[in-house]
Amino acid sequence: MANTKDRVTRVVTGAHKALYRRTDGRVGGRIAGMPVLILTTRGRKTGKARTTVLGYLADGDRLVLVASNGGDSRHPAWYRNLSDDPEVLVTLGSSTRPMTAYTAAAEEKKELWPRVVAAYGGYERYQERTTRDIPVVVLEPR
Repeated sequence: MANTKDRVTRVVTGAHKALYRRTDGRVGGRIAGMPVLILTTRGRKTGKARTTVLGYLADGDRLVLVASNGGDSRHPAWYRNLSDDPEVLVTLGSSTRPMTAYTAAAEEKKELWPRVVAAYGGYERYQERTTRDIPVVVLEPR
């Protein structure tokens, strides 16, 4: 059974997705100064499409995500899903495109981490909150 934090997160995320989709990202297109996308993964247990709203960093034609889960000790569900099936869909504004995800290896993370922390300082605080090494995920166009 989901805990209260998970339930609240689902409700807030659902409302955010609805606003984002209804306005093609004009409302809800930024969180804490970062641009926002809607990520669709395939549920690793159900096989059903699962969506979430995430801040991202653009890196050329690639997009960079941080699997912080707010500093929780668990990886976020979207990260566990794409670890099983890296083929994802990304919605930016009114456009949806297929992408392939991978977890940045140590050297690439070392390069990307300062950039994501500069975009949103909360990521550094989240890493301090957990013993889990927070993954950086790179999405590449398919």
